[in-house]
Amino acid sequence: MGDFLASAYPWTKSLHVIAVLTWMAGLFYLPRLFVYHVERVETGSDTDALFQTMEYKLLRFIMNPSMIAVWVFGLALAFTPGIVDWSAVWPYTKGASVLGMTWFHHWLGRRRKEFVAGANTLTGRQYRLMNEVPTILMLVIVVSVIVKF
Repeated sequence: MGDFLASAYPWTKSLHVIAVLTWMAGLFYLPRLFVYHVERVETGSDTDALFQTMEYKLLRFIMNPSMIAVWVFGLALAFTPGIVDWSAVWPYTKGASVLGMTWFHHWLGRRRKEFVAGANTLTGRQYRLMNEVPTILMLVIVVSVIVKF
């Protein structure tokens, strides 16, 4: 298995980076949609239905597959011989941050369901603040992987 992972490394890494980019785009965009949804849209209106459709499709068809691909290709990279120095700190800070991103992804999914139920209780300001979560986690991940402390 190690030989296969080593020979597939450039492809695995490429697909991992592509998946990260698409997942991050969704993690940045969905909370922004929520800001506009809560601040500018009347519950039950045609625009409410439009926002719900956009939020659903972003989560279901872009973010969910991207998150799964990030995990699959990321784990493949982690198990590729010679790629990860498990005695260093960086794999653990990156792993914790990826778990945080995954939590945030699911948190967004729960908020989307609240919009569908007409039960959203958060404000645009709260969604703006939560939109900083993936930025902070991304910074930790990038520094961890590049600096390898």
